[in-house]
Amino acid sequence: MIELNRRSVLRGAVGWAAAGTIASPFIAHAQAKTATVLWVQGFVKEEDEAFKNLVAAYEKASGNKIQASIIPFGPAMQKIVAGLTSGDTPDVMFHDIADQAVVPQNTWNDKLIDVSDVVETQKDHFHPTALLASKYYNNVTKQRGYTYVPLKAAVLPIHVWGSMVEKAGFKLSDAPKNWDAFWDFFKPMQKKLREKQRGVYVHGLQPTTNGPADGNNTFHHFLIANGGNGIVTPDGQPHLDDPQVKEAVIKALTYISTSYKEGYVPPGALSWSDADDNNAFHAKQIVMDLDGTISTEVAMYHEKEKYNDVVTMKLPNDNAGQPMKAELGIAGAFIAKTAKNVPVAKDFLKYAIQPEVVNTYLKTGLGRWLPPMPEVVKKDPFWLKEDPHRTAYTTEALIDPTVPNYPCFNPGYAEVNAQQVWGIAVADIVKEGMTAQAAADKALKRIGTVLAKYPVAKA
Repeated sequence: MIELNRRSVLRGAVGWAAAGTIASPFIAHAQAKTATVLWVQGFVKEEDEAFKNLVAAYEKASGNKIQASIIPFGPAMQKIVAGLTSGDTPDVMFHDIADQAVVPQNTWNDKLIDVSDVVETQKDHFHPTALLASKYYNNVTKQRGYTYVPLKAAVLPIHVWGSMVEKAGFKLSDAPKNWDAFWDFFKPMQKKLREKQRGVYVHGLQPTTNGPADGNNTFHHFLIANGGNGIVTPDGQPHLDDPQVKEAVIKALTYISTSYKEGYVPPGALSWSDADDNNAFHAKQIVMDLDGTISTEVAMYHEKEKYNDVVTMKLPNDNAGQPMKAELGIAGAFIAKTAKNVPVAKDFLKYAIQPEVVNTYLKTGLGRWLPPMPEVVKKDPFWLKEDPHRTAYTTEALIDPTVPNYPCFNPGYAEVNAQQVWGIAVADIVKEGMTAQAAADKALKRIGTVLAKYPVAKA
């Protein structure tokens, strides 16, 4: 049974294709048992229909029952946190940003069970970054282990209104290949466009202290583009005094704050939520945006003229001219130690991560999320050949180089993100008149204080 905790009940159904015929060695046709599942609501109705179909296919194949609730993004996170605090948890919990916000710290506190036996069933198929993003440090056992089951993958591609670029007299094919130069390419367009349209800005940067993800994601991409990816390494160790990291932080803060101060970013961006850049883009208030998944495009999927007007671009090279490493976010499921029916919970997840099941599930959801399995997207033309939006997005995520989000390495970085350290640093420059050097020093000092609470033993 699936309970939809939302304002309106979704109508219609999307076919499950051949998923119901997939053979699974993990299903035991024994006495029917029930597991409870909390699943985050999709961005579009097709994603929720895809999940309902997944549940129905599993129930048919296994004889087990899934009692699932589909809950909107914010309330789902609140319910997960409350459940982990009280000990009253569903058997399976899934959230889009659990790799950054829930799993790192709850693994640290020994509140999640090891799901290695689930991950191992498909380990050879998973992208290496997806596996890195599924293995977390437990401060009780002093070891890393799989406490996260990867189901979906996503990166931040660049979204551009092709017609607005042309209207300004430019061609996207002329855009430079390196990071800062690529962003600079759009600046002259603003003056041209304002001759015909008031209130238009070229940069969809998000120097915000509001919202769980977008502001942090924006900064981290500028950090990586300037060579600062080593701020936290896979062994969980911070490198805040590394001159290269410090220089990258300063350069990232300088570019973002300068773009804002020079008027290339909407003034309200300092307090944008994660949805506000999407809204500004759809209203053609901004020409281009760096934002996660292709939700920007999928929102217009049934408005083909608008959908086809948007150009989805994979990331340019970094400022050193090397292929840019995108942050590969992994949306997955986890099981608390307070779960009441772990065997069925694991069985459901073993079924769900079979390559054919993952592929059909995410295709039915219009491809907003990607299979965390390179061979799946290489075999199915849906991902790399049939739609230019998905082609660029999939290439960035599963063909080009990637890195995990930093909380995967050290759970303290989840707290850093929650405190909006980088958004505050930009605000210090823009609103308080602080230099980029001073703002960087303040931010790095704060991060050092936070991470000191999470000493990860070196392997």
